[in-house]
Amino acid sequence: MTAEERQHRIREYLDRVEFASLDELARSFGVSLSTIRRDLTVLEAAGAIKRIHGGARTLTPKTEEFIFSARDTHQLAEKEAIGRACAALIQPNQSLILDAGTTVYHVARHLEDKSPQIITNSLPVANLFASTPRVELVVSGGVLYPRLGVLVGPLAVETFSKIHADVAIMSAGGITLEGLTNSHSLLVDIQRAMIRAAAKVIMCLDHTKFGRRSLAFLCGLEPVDVVVTDSAAPPELVDGLRSRGIDVILAPPEPEAGEAVGARTPNAPAGADDPAPA
Repeated sequence: MTAEERQHRIREYLDRVEFASLDELARSFGVSLSTIRRDLTVLEAAGAIKRIHGGARTLTPKTEEFIFSARDTHQLAEKEAIGRACAALIQPNQSLILDAGTTVYHVARHLEDKSPQIITNSLPVANLFASTPRVELVVSGGVLYPRLGVLVGPLAVETFSKIHADVAIMSAGGITLEGLTNSHSLLVDIQRAMIRAAAKVIMCLDHTKFGRRSLAFLCGLEPVDVVVTDSAAPPELVDGLRSRGIDVILAPPEPEAGEAVGARTPNAPAGADDPAPA
């Protein structure tokens, strides 16, 4: 492949994934980091891409896949139920890593009374706690991913590689019995650092993520301690996760007017939606 052909394919790749690290590009095209840097310099000079710290991004994003506000309207009731159930697992004054998923944002909405220390790469989460004195907030460094409000890249990974937290609360693009996947390798790099930094890992995933595989492999099931989902999650996959030693909590929906607050959902076994020690 000539340099011109490779540069054309790099541009096409960035148009497709929107944002990529130097390491990702070097692996994808089977060349050295120095070659990728030269290719990106040529492409940026031609006005085809934008160089950023640790990688490059497209200048012409074509989808709304990563727009935070648009994504947050999907499965809204389920995300809010998951948020309440996950927050109930957290003990006062714990240190928490929160990733940039919209479901995790709904967990964050219920955490202020816990007076936690929160470490995040999510600007929406950071903004949520910006004016409250009850939460100690640490925001990672990194490059701002356009339209999602998430900090990515080597500086973000470095932040999480240098800390330890009691709990990591995270989401993903999909879960199967083979493991977890997400939509972008840059997000995966940071999430792996988050997992390594936490004593306990809680995955918050609505039922649409079950049985789904996204683009980039995140991890197997071994690092996951708890999965919090909604009552529409497929029972066979829930049972499969439990057989692997994962505590699966089925978040009850918000009670209707006049409904008993303590009522359980039909699919939730006794104890499945009770707060557990973190």
